[in-house]
Order: sequence, then structure tokens, then C-alpha cells
Amino acid sequence: MMKRSYEMDMCNGPLLGKILIYAIPLMLSGILQLLFNAADVIVVGRFAGHESLAAVGSTSALINLLINVFIGLSVGANVLVAQYFGAGKDREVSDTVHTAVTISLVCGLALVVIGTFTSRPLLVLMGTPEDVLDKAALYMRIYFGGMPVIMLYNFGAAILRAIGDTRRPLYFLMAAGVVNVGLNLVFVILFHMGVAGVALATVLSQCISAFLVCRCLMQSTSSYHLELSKLGIKKEILGRIARIGLPAGFQGAVFSISNVLIQSSLNSFGSVAMAGSTAAANLEGFVYNAMNAVYQTNLSFTSQNIGGGKFNRINRILLLCLGVVTVVGLAMGGGCVLFGPQLLGIYSSDPEVIQYGMMRLTIICGPYFICGWMDVLVGSLRGMGCAVIPMLVSLAGACGLRIVWIMTIFQWNRSLSTLYIAYPVTWFVTGMVHLFCFLMIRKRFPAKA
Repeated sequence: MMKRSYEMDMCNGPLLGKILIYAIPLMLSGILQLLFNAADVIVVGRFAGHESLAAVGSTSALINLLINVFIGLSVGANVLVAQYFGAGKDREVSDTVHTAVTISLVCGLALVVIGTFTSRPLLVLMGTPEDVLDKAALYMRIYFGGMPVIMLYNFGAAILRAIGDTRRPLYFLMAAGVVNVGLNLVFVILFHMGVAGVALATVLSQCISAFLVCRCLMQSTSSYHLELSKLGIKKEILGRIARIGLPAGFQGAVFSISNVLIQSSLNSFGSVAMAGSTAAANLEGFVYNAMNAVYQTNLSFTSQNIGGGKFNRINRILLLCLGVVTVVGLAMGGGCVLFGPQLLGIYSSDPEVIQYGMMRLTIICGPYFICGWMDVLVGSLRGMGCAVIPMLVSLAGACGLRIVWIMTIFQWNRSLSTLYIAYPVTWFVTGMVHLFCFLMIRKRFPAKA
């Protein structure tokens, strides 16, 4: 019974309290996971120079591009487990868990190969400066070597979130985070390993979180219990995960493609501007991860209520999540702008780097709550089983509009501020279209249970 206390009934009772109980540990987990990269960035920025700082930062968009399609499958697993769990279909929950874990390992091994052989050519294609290229390629090769455990943790955590458990993934990341920071300091300061040290520290710490999430699933006595002897892929389950997850992953890749294009344009301003953008983007990541927790909350709550036939709760879930994400985005985004110089000073003491970072924070982080609206609306659409439409909207609104922006407006006025304004403009346009799509798709379900 103690183990089942981690589960949450999302289909009955008041919503706001449960949404906050679910979302807050998830926010902390996302922020803690981002501290992995923040620790990398701070340590290399302080002890290995701005070239190493730029090297680590220049890889983020490319890493996300390569892994987002695979991470999208974990979204499919989350939705499917939540729907079956809400409907009380224990056998289907078990089949989905074992299929998802197997998929995570296969995807991880595939990413090892992809990352090893494509990292340097893609960095060259992005126009990464020569003084950064070798270090960036080394960081990526080591990082991708740890992809099997990174995928395993992400899929395992998605399963736990689906049944309402956001606390234990937080505990696992706390343990891994402490190890990551300690190894960063040892590898970089003591052994002078530079970017190789921070990449290795990240991979080793992810091994710990992956081990803990697997042990959690294996020790469960509920329907999501994991048995190694049952690992395998059931075609029907794989098909359902893919129908939801592949569009979600492709949507993530679409965003990453546009971000790679923006990163390529940013690279033309030199390594100091890249370093300032890297530090600012790292701060933005904390705001994004907190808002993304509300998206994931909406995804799980909507999925469980669809599975349980509680259609009358869908609209209220969306409205509450939109309210929560607005408060989080305004508070954290505004805080980053207000205390920007002090926060950026943690990453670098170079006044020019801080100046470049403040430009990005002011334009992107201030209105970041608009991005939260956009993502929460996508959570409702995916939770209702609609995966292709948000992908197509994002393809046109995020990727397409940003490409048009870079090819036209940015070419007319080649400045960093013009480049950064593309973000809030595309968030707003894409979010409005997602809202229209939600209103149309919602009509397919009964107003009440």
C-alpha cells in the first residue's frame, strides 16, 4: 500500500490541488536536470575559458535536434500508460511499460552511432568557429556515448509520471545532481579535462538516475511493474506509441531545426556573443523547464481523464494549467531579467559576455510565458490523442515562420536583437493556432462523462 501512495487518481476530486502536487515536484525535477548542463556551463566558463563555454553552448541545439524524435516516443509512452491506467487496464499498462523500456534501449544505442559519426560534420555545417569546433565535437561524442542510460531514464520517468508519480524521479535526480556537480569539479579543476570532463560527469550521473528509475519500476507491485524477462516489443503497443510519439518527436525536431538555424546565424557574431547567448539560454532553460512541467501535468491529467471517460474535466484542466503556467512564466522570466547581471555573472565575469546575455534575456525571457501557453495547449491536444495536428501547426508556425524570419527580416537588419525577436513572435502565432485546434478537437468528445 505504501508503494501505491505514489500513484494519483486524476479522474476524481478537486483539480487545482492535485495539479500543483503533481507539477511542483516535476518543476523541481526539470530544474534539477537542467542543473546538469548548468554545472557544465558554469565550471567550464569559470575554469576553462570562454572558448570552452561557447563549445558546450553551441552543442545544445544540435543535441536536441538529434534526440528529440526519440524523446518524443517517451511522450507516446506517457500518454498510453496514463490512458490505460485511468481506464484500469492493468495488462495493457504492463505491455506498454515493457515495450517502452525496450524502445528506450534500442533508441539509445541508435543515438550512440548517430552522435558519434555525425557530430563534427553537423557542427561544421552550422558554421561553428574553428576555436570552438574541436571542443564542441569532443563534448558531443562523449555525451552521445551515454545515450542508452539517458533514454532509459527519460522513458522510465515518463512511465512514473503517467501514474501520477513525480516525487521519486525528483529524488533520483537529486542524487544524480550531487554526483554530477562533484565530478565536474574533480574532472575540470583537479584533472584539467575541460569539456571532456563535464561531458563525462554528465554521463556518469545519468547512469545513477537511470539505475534508480529502473529499480523503482522493478520493485513496484502495481501494474507498471518491470520484469527484465518480459522485455520486448509488442507491435500493437509500438504502433500506438509511435502514432502519438513520432509526431511529438518530429515536432521537437522541427523546433530544434529552427533553433539550429538561429544558432548558425548567432555563430556569425563570434565566440563572445555565443558565450553570452549560452549563459542566457541556460537561465532561460530554468524558466522553460518549470513551464514545461505544467505542459507535462496537463498531458498526464488529460490522458488519464480521457482514459477514464471524464470528458467534463478536460476544459477545466486546460484553464487551470494555463493559469499556473502564466504565473510561473511571469515570475521566473521577470526575475531572470530583473536579476540578469548578477545571474549571468555566475557563468562569466567578462562584462561583454554579460552584456550580450542581457540582450537575449530581455527579449526572450521577459515574454516567455507565451511559450508556456503554446506548450500547455499542445498538452491538451496530445492528451486527447491528437498528435499530428500540433506537429503540423508547429512545423508551419515555429519552424517555417522562423526560417522566413531569418531569410527576410534578419537579412534586412542583421542584429542579435532582430534574431531573438523571432522567438516571442512565433510563440504567439503558433499558440493562437493551437487554441483554435483545441476548440475544434474538443467538440469530438462529449461535454460530460
